[in-house]
Formats: sequence, structure tokens, C-alpha cells
Amino acid sequence: MIRIMKGAALAICALFWGAAGDAGASQDIPDQYPGSVLYSKPVEFIPGVFSAIGATAPPTYENSGHNNNLSFIVTGDGVVVVNGGASWQLAAALHEEIKAVTDQPVRLIVNENGQGHAMLGNSYWHALGVKIVASEEAAEEFEATGYDSLAAARTLQKEKAEKTAVVMPDETFAERYVVEFGDFPIEVLNLGPAHAPGDVSVWLPRQSLVIAGDMAFHERMLPIFEETDTAAWLESWDEGFEPLKATYVIPGHGHPTNMDQVRRYTKDYLVYLRARIREHLDKGGTLADAYYVDQSPYRHLDTYEELATKNAGRVFAQMEFE
Repeated sequence: MIRIMKGAALAICALFWGAAGDAGASQDIPDQYPGSVLYSKPVEFIPGVFSAIGATAPPTYENSGHNNNLSFIVTGDGVVVVNGGASWQLAAALHEEIKAVTDQPVRLIVNENGQGHAMLGNSYWHALGVKIVASEEAAEEFEATGYDSLAAARTLQKEKAEKTAVVMPDETFAERYVVEFGDFPIEVLNLGPAHAPGDVSVWLPRQSLVIAGDMAFHERMLPIFEETDTAAWLESWDEGFEPLKATYVIPGHGHPTNMDQVRRYTKDYLVYLRARIREHLDKGGTLADAYYVDQSPYRHLDTYEELATKNAGRVFAQMEFE
């Protein structure tokens, strides 16, 4: 039983859709839901699909490390949660919100990648006996870096990180993991390299909705890590993500939107930045100057100040030897 009025849910959906034309988030708001450690209260985007939208800022004590989207699907035959969360407390808070809208039990947790804010909350769900799945690459990444992520969370979150532990997924897969609960056939897809090792997207073909994870960004600037292969990300986009032709997109960060928006701020940004770096390289430019290539068309995005120069430097280092 879902306890939210569908009309209200569709009104919220329309609000998000209307806001999608411009970046609608703000990294200046420390907490949008003071009554919970969650940064924001989950809302129903389309019937049965909810998301608690995280801050578009880096993790802080004030936002409790909830700077990614924590989504859940009420299927009629149990609940599927996308992302374990950044801590035991965040996972527990999300569970309270789930119980407020449905009596159905949580049956599956999907980790969208191997980062701490996707997996550290596994400890809460594991204690309840809920099955946890992730891609093989994500599990390998978390096994290698999970204790570092936990140490960082304890330093930053202090008492908010209590009970949090490193718990690995129960099951892993290489390319595709398919389950069917109630009215929701669900496909968890590793579409190829993207922003972090083992990124997956959760595809609901019947609803034409993709919970994209970090394949897609639009309100905050996407981060390029040392291990991020931007050429491979573009290939994954063109050969895996774009062919889904999703009507609805819940990105890894920022409000639900559509394919046009995430294409504009993910694929188009990567193409743009690589073109600027290629021009710089062709002129004999150096790494020191590459940090300052023009990225002004994306200046309005959250985390621009934190990430733009880093992104340019990392793309230069990659493309220098392509």
C-alpha cells in the first residue's frame, strides 16, 4: 500500500520537469530537511518511484554526507532501494521515510558504484538481512577504498557516522542484473566506463525511467577523477545510455529531469572540454595553462569553483598521450 496521493505526486513531477530548463539546485543551502539527517525529504517523481535529492555541494557535516540521490521503487511486491547511503544513519533515515509511504518490505539494495556515499550505508541494510547487489568493478573499488572512505566519513561526520561499517555487496554482476517485482521489471546495467569504476544505471523499461547514477549530471558540474576515461565515458553514453531513450531521468546528483538536460551537461560538457584541451594541445600549451581553458558556458553549475580547473588538468593529462 502506497500512502501518497498520486495527484500530488504528479504535481511534484510537473514541478521538477518545469524546473529542468535551468540548473535548479543550490549548493548554498546546508540542509533542506532539518527534521532528518537526510538532506531532503523523498518525493514521488512518477508513481511508485521516490528520490531523496542530495545536496549538490561536496559532503559536509551539515548535509550529513547526503550529497547524492537516494532513490527507492515501491513495486507492489517489495521495495528496491538505489544506493546504500553514506552512513548507517542516512540509511536508517531513508528506511523511516519508506515505512511512512508503504507497508512493503525492502527487498533489494542496489549500489550505484563503489564510492562511500553509495556503499557505507550497506551496514544498516545488511543488519536487516536485505540483499545488496553491485557491479563487480564497484565491489572491487569499495574493497580497495572502503576503509579510507569510512575513515573520512568518521572524521567529517563525527557522531553521525556511528554504527557505520564497511560491508561488501552480497552479489555482484558483470554487465546486467535483472529482477522483477510487482509492476516493475528492473534492469541494473553496467553500460561501460563513466565517472567512477563500476557505475551502473537502473532502468525501468515499463516506466521509461532511468535512475542514471553517475553516468549523468545536470545541476552540478561532473567530476573527472584521475581514473576517469572521458573518451570511454562518451563511448558508454553513445552506445549504452543514449539508446535507452528514457523519458524520465533521475541522475546521481540533482533533481529528476529528462535526457535533453543530462545530455547537455554531461555528454556535451565532455565534448566541449575535450575540444578546448585539444585546441590547447595543438598550440603547444602546457599543463599549467590548461587549468584555465575557457569553461565559462558551465560557470552557473554547482561545484564549478571546486571542479572546473581540476577537470581541465585531468583531461589534459589524459589527452596528452591519446
